[in-house]
Amino acid sequence: MGKLIVLNHPLIQHKLTMIRDYKTGTKAFRELVDEVATLMAFEITRDLALKEVEVQTPVAKAKAYEIAGKKLGIVPILRAGLGMVNGVLQLIPAAKVGHVGLYRDPETLKPVEYYVKLPADISERDLIIVDPMLATGGSAAAAITSLKQRGGVNIKLMCLIGAPEGVKEVQKEHPDVDIYLAALDEKLNEHGYIVPGLGDAGDRLFGTK
Repeated sequence: MGKLIVLNHPLIQHKLTMIRDYKTGTKAFRELVDEVATLMAFEITRDLALKEVEVQTPVAKAKAYEIAGKKLGIVPILRAGLGMVNGVLQLIPAAKVGHVGLYRDPETLKPVEYYVKLPADISERDLIIVDPMLATGGSAAAAITSLKQRGGVNIKLMCLIGAPEGVKEVQKEHPDVDIYLAALDEKLNEHGYIVPGLGDAGDRLFGTK
């Protein structure tokens, strides 16, 4: 079973409180999501493999380390996932960015795929799917399936807030995928929204309703 990691770093929790607040406007909300994504990326890359190298300092030669192994790929689920991309790129500027477009049918709450564009070498990359909300888990599970069908192997899911129902769904459909959250909330309401959550992440990021 994939791991569920809730990142309780004080800076993440502090900024998440501000993100949740309904009084936080679009500009501040976008900046905070960006900052939390950077902090979460720091944690999600903690287990990257290193290789030993030699570097010449101004004083002497030194044994040092650099990242080895696979390259990284960031895959936002459109549209709200776009709000987390730049935050991750701040830390990993060489990562390639793919996109998976999904929307949730308002009647069935099931995901419908409408767009997929991924790096050509997807099978060679460690992939991080980003989306602010893990609600029913349907969109996240569908995005992971889409990546696997196109050759993705090593996949992680990174969301700001998750509901227990969404975590359960992803773990059921993709037990090999680790899930990283800033918070695990109480439940979903009858409309499929996370409680207490933060509202509609896409609308709050882009100023729509």
